[in-house]
Amino acid sequence: MRAVVQRVVSARVTVSGRCVAAIKSGLLVFVGVARDDDESDLTYLANKIVGLRLFGGAKGRFGRSVGEVEGAILLVSQFTLYGDCRRGRRPSFDEAAQAIKAELMYEALIRALCDLEVEVQTGQFRADMIIESVNDGPVTILLDSNRVF
Repeated sequence: MRAVVQRVVSARVTVSGRCVAAIKSGLLVFVGVARDDDESDLTYLANKIVGLRLFGGAKGRFGRSVGEVEGAILLVSQFTLYGDCRRGRRPSFDEAAQAIKAELMYEALIRALCDLEVEVQTGQFRADMIIESVNDGPVTILLDSNRVF
């Protein structure tokens, strides 16, 4: 699984002109699921997202996690994180999971994050979404459960 994690002052998801999710301070997380991802990838990513120290603390800029600052997570499914643009001009999505598997993994990640006692809001799976965010910092971190980066 891959994630793009952004520290935000606020973020929201709109589908068909209707706001379906919004958070104030916290993390906007775009997540993609690969064909071969399993529960270990999901557990790794959930723990890493919740444990990341991306917020100010007494000893420096990156001293506290989203839970420690009582922030929220806005989780948005984004299969394009597995777009491969190394050849040609059109991305290949061969490494992305099929929609059924991706949705099951996305829902399991939501549950895993909630189990870690963090407020979680979500986008709408397979919807054409408008994402608005006010980045804080900006702070953007890339995560990959296979530790590719």
